[in-house]
Amino acid sequence: MLIQLAAAPVFLGLFYIYVRDKYEKEPWRMLFLGLLYGIYTTAVIYAVGLGLEKIFPHVESPIYTSFISSAGVEEVTKYIFLVLLIWRNGNFNEPLDGIVYGVFVSLGFAWIENIIYVTHPVMGGYSTAFSRAFLSVPGHGLFGVQMGYYLGLAKFFRGKKHFLLAFFVPYLVHALYNYFLLEKFSFFWIPFWILEVWLWWSALRHIKELVRISPFRE
Repeated sequence: MLIQLAAAPVFLGLFYIYVRDKYEKEPWRMLFLGLLYGIYTTAVIYAVGLGLEKIFPHVESPIYTSFISSAGVEEVTKYIFLVLLIWRNGNFNEPLDGIVYGVFVSLGFAWIENIIYVTHPVMGGYSTAFSRAFLSVPGHGLFGVQMGYYLGLAKFFRGKKHFLLAFFVPYLVHALYNYFLLEKFSFFWIPFWILEVWLWWSALRHIKELVRISPFRE
């Protein structure tokens, strides 16, 4: 049952973004590869994390965990895999595709990460599954929207700054998202929920914008 609970929010997110891509659907093979690339990132992120611990021994803190070992390693890895998957691929033929593949890669990672957390003998269980279903998994999907949005702009509007923003924006919001959750100060719930609302508003606005300017709309 825990495995199903870990998968449910992932597949809801994948279904939603697939439905929103209404003018020119992506091939199933590419969508599967996007999900598979996201799953692959889990192993790379784990290996890099172990390497960082050996090279730079450290005491875990909310700042280090949020900005380096979590958002830093995860978003760099997802960014590299996403670029390798779509940048020179002919199926990346409209800006919205950046968001579609960004979400598939991000939720591929979130799927495996969620299984690890909810089945953990100490941290796992139903409460973990439900809390992550509403916060962590959607969070990864929203970070993927930000990454894919700016990558789509970089590809089709030749904006070098967008290529940088495709990494920097999801990295920053991911780091802040985790930091507000990990810090023990109760008043940090205020900026956390402000960030949460902004992420949803921004993601829905980005999707609507790129659907509207799709070259396949007519």
